Amino acid sequence: MQLENAFQDPQVCHSLLDRLNRALDGRPMRFMEVCGTHTVAIFQSGLRSLLPSSVAHLSGPGCPVCVTHDAEVAAFLDLAGRDRVIVATFGDLLRVPGPDGRTLKHAQAQGARVEIVYSPLDALTLAAENPGDTVVFLGIGFETTAPTVAATLLTACQRKLDNFCVLSLHKLVPPALRALLDDSQCAVEAFLLPGHVSTILGLEPYEFLAKDYGVPGVVGGFQPADILLALCMMAEQLR
Repeated sequence: MQLENAFQDPQVCHSLLDRLNRALDGRPMRFMEVCGTHTVAIFQSGLRSLLPSSVAHLSGPGCPVCVTHDAEVAAFLDLAGRDRVIVATFGDLLRVPGPDGRTLKHAQAQGARVEIVYSPLDALTLAAENPGDTVVFLGIGFETTAPTVAATLLTACQRKLDNFCVLSLHKLVPPALRALLDDSQCAVEAFLLPGHVSTILGLEPYEFLAKDYGVPGVVGGFQPADILLALCMMAEQLR
């Protein structure tokens, strides 16, 4: 059996579900997954329908686009409306509405130079091909995307592309979790933490979850067995 298939193996998953039930022992548990990739994985794999009835699943801050504020979209639109400016962005930002419902897609349709790129480095190519214009890359995302944007800025310096810049609107995961827990109406008892963000961060930035709030936080991958194992560890910590 290939390793990837092992993390989707029904026998492994049912074994972990049994472990989860034993750990819960009838106790309810309300958990939140922080990352949109976990949200997709949970629904695509059908995990939510398999979880014990005592487990409540809440979706968290989600993907970078979901946490882009309408004031930030207003800044994007302001840039897109300027002469000799090319806005370079990931495609999923095009339809995020600003304060008046306008989007970058609307601006593009009205003649603004809004270009879809698949990586920050693609924006450097735009800058090299349009030396008389300023290319602005819209830097969104959490800790996972920031290193590639930083590397792109270093590459721009090395290539002396002085018509390239970044509007950095990157977000941090730990402050978002703290903001949730500081809300008096927050009833989250455990967090499923994203594996890829944690590869960048390590574990230390999450220590406040247990120390300050007494809330378990478990880093998990994105396969069904990864997620179930993380839930088992949460339940065992709560117990």
